[in-house]
Amino acid sequence: MCPAGSGRGAENFSFSGNHMNTSGLRTAGVLGGLLAARRMLAQVRLAAADGRALVWTFATTLLLSALLLFSVQPMFAKLILPKLGGAPSVWAVSMCFFQAVLLAGYFYAFALNRWLADRQAMMVHLVVMALASLVLPFGVPVAFAAPPADGVYLWLIALLAVGIGLPFFAVSANAPLLQAWFSRADNPQAADPYFLYGASNLGSLAALIGYPLLMEPAIGLAAQSQIWSTGFALLGAMIALSGIMRLATGTRDSDARPAMDASTIAPAITWPQRFGWMALAFIPSGLVIAVTTYITTDVASAPFLWVLPLALFLATFILVFRSKLAFNYRLACHLLPACVLLLLVAEGLLITSLAALASFFLAAIICHRELYNRRPNANHLTEFYLWMSLGGVLGGVFSALLAPHLFTWTFEFTLLILLALLCRPGILFDDDKPFSWRRLAAIGGAGLAVMAAVALAGQSGLVSGRTLYPALVIGFLAAGLVLIRAWPEHRGAFLVVTIAGLSVTPSDELTLHVERSFFGTHRVALLSDGSMRTLLHGTTLHGAMRLKNSSGAPVTAAVPATYYHPESPMARGVAAARATFLAERRPLHVGIVGLGTGSLACYARPGEIWRTYEIDPAVARIATDPKLFDFLARCMPTPDIVIGDARLTLAQEPAQTFGYLVIDAFSSDSIPVHLLTAEALKLFIDKLDPDGLLALHISNRYLDLAPALASTIALVPGAMAAQVTDRIPIESLDRAPSRVIFVARKGSALAPVLQWPDARPLVPGTARPWTDDYSDVLSALMRRVWR
Repeated sequence: MCPAGSGRGAENFSFSGNHMNTSGLRTAGVLGGLLAARRMLAQVRLAAADGRALVWTFATTLLLSALLLFSVQPMFAKLILPKLGGAPSVWAVSMCFFQAVLLAGYFYAFALNRWLADRQAMMVHLVVMALASLVLPFGVPVAFAAPPADGVYLWLIALLAVGIGLPFFAVSANAPLLQAWFSRADNPQAADPYFLYGASNLGSLAALIGYPLLMEPAIGLAAQSQIWSTGFALLGAMIALSGIMRLATGTRDSDARPAMDASTIAPAITWPQRFGWMALAFIPSGLVIAVTTYITTDVASAPFLWVLPLALFLATFILVFRSKLAFNYRLACHLLPACVLLLLVAEGLLITSLAALASFFLAAIICHRELYNRRPNANHLTEFYLWMSLGGVLGGVFSALLAPHLFTWTFEFTLLILLALLCRPGILFDDDKPFSWRRLAAIGGAGLAVMAAVALAGQSGLVSGRTLYPALVIGFLAAGLVLIRAWPEHRGAFLVVTIAGLSVTPSDELTLHVERSFFGTHRVALLSDGSMRTLLHGTTLHGAMRLKNSSGAPVTAAVPATYYHPESPMARGVAAARATFLAERRPLHVGIVGLGTGSLACYARPGEIWRTYEIDPAVARIATDPKLFDFLARCMPTPDIVIGDARLTLAQEPAQTFGYLVIDAFSSDSIPVHLLTAEALKLFIDKLDPDGLLALHISNRYLDLAPALASTIALVPGAMAAQVTDRIPIESLDRAPSRVIFVARKGSALAPVLQWPDARPLVPGTARPWTDDYSDVLSALMRRVWR
């Protein structure tokens, strides 16, 4: 061994310094990494020592988690929609799947919190996050390229589970899990961590508003999936940082183990408490779907109207899950009955919509505040969220899946609002006065008897209309209940009976038939003068049939009305296509997507082949019942009706089949976007005879669809189009104006349409074309607003 100062030793040192072997590099790298990790841990400890840094880290992580959780649902549902068509059952099954996985995530968080220490729980959760990242970016797996003929619901659930189930499960557990971790941190705010739920719902609200306003109009689904995957990786890093900071602060309690010994620290949870949490979560969760159904079916079907109830629902959590409220809670409790009464007696679209939304918002405020007031000690936090989630799932299932089968109208909205009214402080349960269910039943029975008597008087003609009946109901009840105002039950009884009475107020319009399906409520009504019979889907007219002429004489001829009158673009389209095929001595084959009342069948001629495609069996039952509408009975006694989504059923037809193909699914104010994409148009053109015409009915109260369709049609090779705007001097049920876009594969087939005075060529503009990967309904809405 040479002395340190010898030349050879210096040479050896110099040589090894410039030519370090691989083992030395690895060792140095590990040592450097450990030193860096030590410095990082020291910095984390310093940051964690600042209580504000810990709060902000957890709040930001929860916000990002909720942002991802809420944005992936519309992304993935939109991704699979073209494979299953536009059936609402796709959305209903998807919603129930996501709620069930959310419940599973909350149970998983409860299990981690109950049986593992924080350090172990963090490691397990990060492993789950890492496993979930293996299926990202999400998409439709190859094995799910096409749905089976039978068992589509199970196929859809399997697709959701394989495609996005594990990432959604991992993200869904974060809200209760991170709050539980924070509750045991050595931080002044850790004793009551429920305020962090507000940050979580702020992220959900940001996703709800940001997705349709910012993300959907800007980028396609493939890019959205990539961005979501990047956010998921960032969330994993944020969870790791939150866990490190939590461990660095130490534990608030002397025992670091979670709620296994919580019974010795906090009072045990009772079953009445659990049922109370479920009930208070059930009502607003069911209401958010019920009020959406109410305002989009019974009031107005404006696009994006579903966003408002969901935004208000999330906002209530932000407002009330905190120790100090920024508003007068007692005033909110008093305003709810006033809003409900206004809703029941109001007329007019704007007032009714505002009253419904205000009633729902105040009801959610009350239920969620009472839920917060009944929150347990932080040791039971994950169990609280578990039962709360179960109540939310049950509320969603009730309104989305059970109510359409139980009620023929949106009674679930009225029922849930009534339950919310009874949840107001001091209504059913007043600690100062004894409560008797027997007395409540007696009062309610007496009130309902009065209501029934007044209703019978209305049917007998003694009282009439929408004004006198409510006045009599309220007057009788108020007079009777004043006599028992000292009883604690009088307020609950007053609300129950008054709402029940006003909910069945007699109508001046005669309803002949009401049928409800997953596609909405269909109502056949007779005008007050008995001159016409109409078919309404909510407030949207889907057809009419004249029974009497202006002189009151019965009408014997079956004359199509509304958008389908004899001079309408769609009727003229039949004549144009027929002329072409008669000249070539070929039979005309007609396909109609959207049955309505079946009035278009009256343009059929002997020797022609007509087939109709209808997604809703309820519409088919109404159109084929001659007691309601007899267009089919008179014009086509043996109609060929195919039940199913048009995009799926038309795909089964041979190529070049139709001489005239009508896509009439757009007259409703809630459009099936998957029928407007380039892929859908290519399918329609493929099924069109080379000399045939494709008619796209795009009449709509809220959306300007023509610019997007013009750009989309330009993507179809060889397609050319014309737009026809039917202008009616005096609009009526007999003749309603319409907008129709005609598409052809040959110029000769489109030439007769372009000769019409109200037709013009459809030229692509600046609007971005729609595909299965990209669509932008918001722009269509704004174009109509600013037009």
